[in-house]
Amino acid sequence: MYQEFFGLKENPFSLTPDPQYFYLSSSHLTAVESLLFGIQRKMGFMVVTGDIGTGKTTLCRVLLERLAGEKIKTALLFNPCLSEEELWAAILKDFGLPCQNLSRKEMIDSLYEFLLVLLSRGENAVLIIDEAQNLSTPLLEQIRLLSNLETAKEKILQIILFGQLELNEKLNAPDLRQLHQRLALRLQLYPLSYKEMENYIYQRLIIAGGRGNIYFSKSAFREIFRFSKGVPRLINLLCDRALLAAFVAQTNHIDRAIVQKGERSLLGKEKPNRIWARRPYTLWIIFVCLLGGLIMGSALLPQWKSLVNLAMEKVGSKTILGTGQ
Repeated sequence: MYQEFFGLKENPFSLTPDPQYFYLSSSHLTAVESLLFGIQRKMGFMVVTGDIGTGKTTLCRVLLERLAGEKIKTALLFNPCLSEEELWAAILKDFGLPCQNLSRKEMIDSLYEFLLVLLSRGENAVLIIDEAQNLSTPLLEQIRLLSNLETAKEKILQIILFGQLELNEKLNAPDLRQLHQRLALRLQLYPLSYKEMENYIYQRLIIAGGRGNIYFSKSAFREIFRFSKGVPRLINLLCDRALLAAFVAQTNHIDRAIVQKGERSLLGKEKPNRIWARRPYTLWIIFVCLLGGLIMGSALLPQWKSLVNLAMEKVGSKTILGTGQ
């Protein structure tokens, strides 16, 4: 809605996990570099956790893009709410292997043979599971079995779990002690700092086609950080509403009041707009209409008086005639 007004080619604060908009904060940069290093060294089992909205799914997409040019086969599972058989079938399917009418043992054997072929060609395989906090204990045990696919010298399947913070609690449970001991890397994504948040907002505006014509005041940034606590998803939600509020006000300057208006809209607490608050010039329109009405009324007043007097005379004459009868 506001893109044309601000000269943007697309929505800069969309919630879709677009790798083009990925911002390398300190924790995100550490995660990317560590995962690439772990995959290259065939470290086996890696885990990335983070609070809701910190960019885990986007990091998955970025990682897939970084691996695309390498000799690496990847499989990505977004929905881990599966049965044990469905999990194995989904893994085979994403690696491009047939999985219909196969027993679990046949699926495991098929995957193992596939991984050995990749190894013989000097290639690698990576399995990425997003939303891994939803994995049940039996499924996590099946993933532990996956981590056993190895030769005498190296892991032939790299497994990366992305999940919310409660994934750490699951992995630390006593009944998953064997899986916990196999973790080669444990990484965490953190919210952005205040300065990172400023850079994050301007980076997204530039990528979306902004030419420096949208200005956020310091008070606006402070309000955004207060509301979002540096969580990228909340930053996106609030900035999108703030740009919409700025569009309604026909301004490129986003101050604290504009951000707070967007915040009320986001929380469903927006005050009903009075008609004169919708546009700065609405009061002038109302004033001109009233003034025009007064002028026209004044011009027609003598004619109205004549008509009223004529009507009164006719009414009076009829009354007199009626009395005489």
